[in-house]
Parts: sequence; structure tokens; C-alpha cells
Amino acid sequence: MGHLLRGTMLHLLTGTYCVIDTILGDTDRTVELDLGCGKGTFALGLAALYPERLILGSDVMLGRLRRLERKAQRLGVGNLQLLRANNLDLVAYQLPPASVHRVHLLCPDPWPKARHRIKRLVTTDFLCRVARVLRPGGILHMATDHLPYFDAWARILQRLEAFRPDPGGISDIRDLHTDFELLWRENGRSVPHVAFRFEPRSAG
Repeated sequence: MGHLLRGTMLHLLTGTYCVIDTILGDTDRTVELDLGCGKGTFALGLAALYPERLILGSDVMLGRLRRLERKAQRLGVGNLQLLRANNLDLVAYQLPPASVHRVHLLCPDPWPKARHRIKRLVTTDFLCRVARVLRPGGILHMATDHLPYFDAWARILQRLEAFRPDPGGISDIRDLHTDFELLWRENGRSVPHVAFRFEPRSAG
């Protein structure tokens, strides 16, 4: 791996075909990826809580990422790297294989209308791409307020034997929430979370 980056930086990956191994730095660091980090409250909170870990926050909205970069720099958070990237591209080829210890996918767009469901991110194809970047024993953490989407995740994951339910995989971050989840909680609505441990047969 390349040298360890210091300080929060924004990396533009959209429209590129590259492997971002230099961003990851030391191989012995725990690496966590917040896919679709939005305004970044969760990613920033995670980075502040665990300064020894490397936190990656990805999104396609450049304005959001620039604001998050400035906020992290003001707060002196040095272990957060921001990636302007398409989620599918990022996990398909822009991150090295088996490079991430935990992936967070929190409140993705549920596309609730039947005619729009083809646009949903969570599919068998997407989860297989996530499996490519997860280290053996790594955690996939997902949350949504849309229960039909939540149920669809369960059906898909039941067919992927390498992902095993592991609620304890997120016990250290139960007090961290996204902006979207905080909004729903203020209105008395809950947002269910699930965690799965990636256990490929080759690792056992």
C-alpha cells in the first residue's frame, strides 16, 4: 500500500477506472466505508469516535462532500477520506479486493413505487460487489426506514450463504445515526438496522 494520508481530503473518482490503494495507507488499519454518506453526520461521528481507524465516506453529490470536507478540517478530524464515486463502481473495481473491514449502507433511496424498483441499489449483483471488497470476517451494516425494502434485503441475503446474521457486528456504533435517521427519530419513527458477517468458504 502507499503512504498514509493525513487529514481529511476529497478524492474525485467519478468517470475514472482506477484502484485507490494509496488512500488506504497502512494495511493493519481498520477500514470502514460509509456508502452514500450524504451530509456525513454518521461518517464524521464514526471518524471522531475511532481516530485509529480509517473512515471512507462516498457520495456522488460534490457539494455535500466539499461541505463535509470543510467541517472535518475545522474539527481536526484526520482519519476521514471522502470519495466522490458511484457506489457500484466503487465496490466493483475502485477499491482493492478484501480491503474493507465494515461497510455501512444507511437509508439508501428505497424507490418505493413499483415502476422505480429497478433503480434500487441493493440487489444480488451489488451485494456480490460488496463481498469483493469486504475482508473475511468483515461486516455489512444496512438500515432503512422503508420496511418493504428491508424485507427485500432479507430475501436476497438468505440466498447468499457467505453473509451470516451478526447483530453484534454493530454493537460499538449504536449511538451513531445518519441525518435522515435522526429526522425520523424526532418524528417517533424507528429505522431498523441489520448486520451480516462475511464468511466466505475459502476463509474457513
